[in-house]
Amino acid sequence: MEMTFFQVLWFILIFVLIAGYFVLDGFDLGAGVLYKFVAKGEKEQAIVRRSIGPVWDGNEVWLLTAGGALFAAFPAAYATTFSGFYLAIMLVLFALIIRAVAIEFRAHDPKWKKVWDLFFIIGSFLPALLFGVAVGNIYAGIPMDMNGDYTGFPLFGLITPFTLLTGLLGLALFLAQGASWLSLKAPKPSDLQQRAANLRLPLQVVALVLFVVVSVYAHFIIQPEMTGAIGILRWLFAIVFVVALIASMFLGKKDSDLGAFIAQSAAPFVLVGLLAASMFPNLVVASAESVGPSITLMSAASSELSLAWMTGITCVGLPIVLVYHVIIYRTFRGRVKEDDLDY
Repeated sequence: MEMTFFQVLWFILIFVLIAGYFVLDGFDLGAGVLYKFVAKGEKEQAIVRRSIGPVWDGNEVWLLTAGGALFAAFPAAYATTFSGFYLAIMLVLFALIIRAVAIEFRAHDPKWKKVWDLFFIIGSFLPALLFGVAVGNIYAGIPMDMNGDYTGFPLFGLITPFTLLTGLLGLALFLAQGASWLSLKAPKPSDLQQRAANLRLPLQVVALVLFVVVSVYAHFIIQPEMTGAIGILRWLFAIVFVVALIASMFLGKKDSDLGAFIAQSAAPFVLVGLLAASMFPNLVVASAESVGPSITLMSAASSELSLAWMTGITCVGLPIVLVYHVIIYRTFRGRVKEDDLDY
């Protein structure tokens, strides 16, 4: 079965949506995990909440859109991943729900503030870790039967040394993004801004080390080297990822918080590009224990007519979403001020 233009286009678009989510929601998940580590006292904690308050819900739209696009464009891949990762997905959704409740209720329910703070941290930590674990699984492969159904253990079967490493890599990247965001948004000079800036560099070093470990593991154990255009593209993405992290470190040292945040945000986007190049044309890789084959974009795709209609709708809807993000980030640009802390 030959691949078509629309199949390749939607393969790329779904990974772009995932990358957009990792970039946009990555920093507020990271800020949530770092909440108690960088913010000391009510005022500083209010600054952290305010820094992500106007944007966190819009950022999560990208996750919903990616899931909906996968369902519409490649329903077979959607069915396998969402049924096989069912418990993990429910855990992530529950975490995102309690995180949203904690953000909204924390400032208006002081009697339960310790509970809301705990929910905020847990609700940020679990997705930040489990998204990386999920990425590791779809790259390394999962056991499937001939119908493409997941045949492993519901939750703990997804945890392997490799997927744990990818989970930690994702967590480290989100934490570095969170530290970069708080360093950009906190009043300067302030103790909060200095703590966030001081955390940024060691977190970036950890992320860089984990990337090297994961890359070596993936290259020599999980998947052999790919040659040709795809192999070159993988190397290009890997090099750009390293350059982005090093550039963020350099700009942070130069006291350019905005430059450090932009370079840091480029890293997860490029990392998702590396994942797409490494998996193409597979959407769900079959492990060695699988009876059935891997699910590819050719075998899982909807009809050409459906993909064509989706493309037309996307050409209308995606620019609207991008305009919304430009407006909201421009409206709330700059550092958080004391008179903004009523959120």
